[in-house]
Amino acid sequence: MFPDSPPTQISITPLIQGSDFSGWKSLNDTIMGGSSLANCRSSEKGLFLEGNLVEEGGGFVSCRSPIFEKPFDLSKYSGLILDVEGEGRTLKFAIACEKKPLSLSNLLKGDIRWVASVPTKKNGASRIKIPFKDLEPARRAKPVRLPLSFDATCINRFQILHSKFGQPGKMNSGFFAGPIKILIKSISAYS
Repeated sequence: MFPDSPPTQISITPLIQGSDFSGWKSLNDTIMGGSSLANCRSSEKGLFLEGNLVEEGGGFVSCRSPIFEKPFDLSKYSGLILDVEGEGRTLKFAIACEKKPLSLSNLLKGDIRWVASVPTKKNGASRIKIPFKDLEPARRAKPVRLPLSFDATCINRFQILHSKFGQPGKMNSGFFAGPIKILIKSISAYS
C-alpha cells in the first residue's frame, strides 16, 4: 500500500463513488460484546463512517457493502485505489470473494477476507493504491496459513474498518479510540 502515490501512466476505472455507496451498512464490535457505536451514511461526497470507537471489549467499527448481485470481475486490473479522508488513522480494507464449489475456503468455518492496511493523512484526502498481490487472507483478524491465492474474478463485497487489529495477526499501530469521522470518497480499479 502506497499512501499518496499518484498513479502514473495507468488506467483508472471508477467502481464506487459519491452516492453509489448507498446500501452500505455498519458492522461494529457490538456483534462480539463491544460497545463501539458508528453508523454509515452515503452522500454526494461519498461514504461517511461516524461514531465513537471504544477499545475495550472489541475495538472496531466498520462499513460494508451489500453483497454485489453481480460480482466484480477485476482480473484485467492490478489493484484498487481508495480516495479517503481518514484522520491520520490506519484503516483496514477487506475484500470478500464469491466462494466457488470445491474451493479450499469452503472448507473453513467463517468467511475469508483479503485485507490490506490503509494508512491515511491526518488532514485532507489520501489516495491509496492497493495492489491485489499485496492482499493477505484473514479470518476474524487472524492470518490464514493455507495455500490460497486471491481471485479477482469474483469480488462480491467490500468493507472498510478501523480496528485495533491491523494486518492478520498483528496490532494496528495507527489505531486510536474515541470519536471517529471518516469519508471514503471513491473506490477505483487500476491497471
